[in-house]
Amino acid sequence: MRSGNTDTCRKQEWKPGNMLYPLPAVMVTVADKTGKDNIITVAWTGTVCTNPPMLYISVRPERYSYHMLRETGAFVINLTTRELTFATDYCGVRSGREVDKFRALKLTRQKASKVAVPLIGESPVNIECKISQCIELGSHHMFLAEVEAVHVSEFYMDEKGKFHLEEAEPVVYSHGAYFGLNHILGTFGYSIRKK
Repeated sequence: MRSGNTDTCRKQEWKPGNMLYPLPAVMVTVADKTGKDNIITVAWTGTVCTNPPMLYISVRPERYSYHMLRETGAFVINLTTRELTFATDYCGVRSGREVDKFRALKLTRQKASKVAVPLIGESPVNIECKISQCIELGSHHMFLAEVEAVHVSEFYMDEKGKFHLEEAEPVVYSHGAYFGLNHILGTFGYSIRKK
């Protein structure tokens, strides 16, 4: 790590790659038609549309959860926190073929309202999704999905009904490492707001 006065405008050119960091590190719950479920950690995810509300996840076809996504056409994105960092990493490196991740990590299965996939109770936000399209892009297949329901933990709501996700200490993934995100640097539009 360089310190002091450095020229941050000097660049090196690298080969093409995914250097769009940081990314949300989310735990995605899935289930097959028999009801067997799994948790997979995904960093290739994001918002794609406001109306209708849509997002995506990208998953390698060889992942254990891939056939579940194809079978049921549904998943739940469970946002992660500092407290869930160990579970987030574990769900990304252990296969559901070998272990029941809910049991191994002592996570709470909660019933979703719109899809036949469980929510993770310890997550501050759970986003129920129904897949509308799968685009086979190459190493990953992108599942475009419509948001069917959102569940938020009342623990992070204030007396006026405002949700404070920053109090849950959300985490992001950046180039092989997890980072905390609980310090606000500004709010939308602060750069042009009259003082």
